Amino acid sequence: MEGIVLNFSTSLVYENVEVFKNIFKLSIRGKFGGRAGQFYMLRAWGDYPVLSRPISIHFVSDKKIVFLYQNVGEGTKILSRLKKGDPIQITGPLGNGFDIQKINGKAALISGGIGIAPMLQLVRELKDSGSIDIYSGFKDEFYEIKDLKDYVDNINISTETGTYGHKGYITEIFKPELYDVVICCGPEIMMSKVIKMCREKSIPVYVSMEKHMACGVGACLVCTCKTKDGNKRTCKDGPVFFGDDLILKEE
Repeated sequence: MEGIVLNFSTSLVYENVEVFKNIFKLSIRGKFGGRAGQFYMLRAWGDYPVLSRPISIHFVSDKKIVFLYQNVGEGTKILSRLKKGDPIQITGPLGNGFDIQKINGKAALISGGIGIAPMLQLVRELKDSGSIDIYSGFKDEFYEIKDLKDYVDNINISTETGTYGHKGYITEIFKPELYDVVICCGPEIMMSKVIKMCREKSIPVYVSMEKHMACGVGACLVCTCKTKDGNKRTCKDGPVFFGDDLILKEE
């Protein structure tokens, strides 16, 4: 995080809309820093819930920052009720994002569910790095795909119910040997599968880990994950990790 100026401020919500069932897009006007893979700690309440919520950057420009999040608990439920003009505390950018300099050639971006959140900012940053294919898995209906079309070559979608695209899991139609590099964000069980598939074909893979976080700056050690170099803090050392460095649960 060298050279990055953290933003600690109370801002005003510009827009907060439900784009799909329990999936919200929150926009804040202003100049905010950050890159794909980094996150902010968001808070719009008093003493309870105790912890702020880590939300990854969906889109950031010199005029606004946008977060895509899922309403899954007390904190995100409060966020989902915010209206235009409501105050919100925002701290970030935090963590280490994707190193664009290491991502060259033909890339596959794989997401599961709300793991689609950081992909818009990522494809915008990767637009001059080579060809990009997207693989996105959802439970029933897909969302937030249309904004990616101008930046990628191919979009592949799966739904568990077969409502759209391939019926089943996105890993069933992904072939790592077709790519020079793979990037993944989503449920840990899906990312573990993708890492194993890439290891078998000797394809480099980067993953954005999702963990419960308390402080967001590496002080509390709540969000540790196991790597070949010992435990690492997801918020401070990640959330982006090189797949070969991680020790998967089954190992």
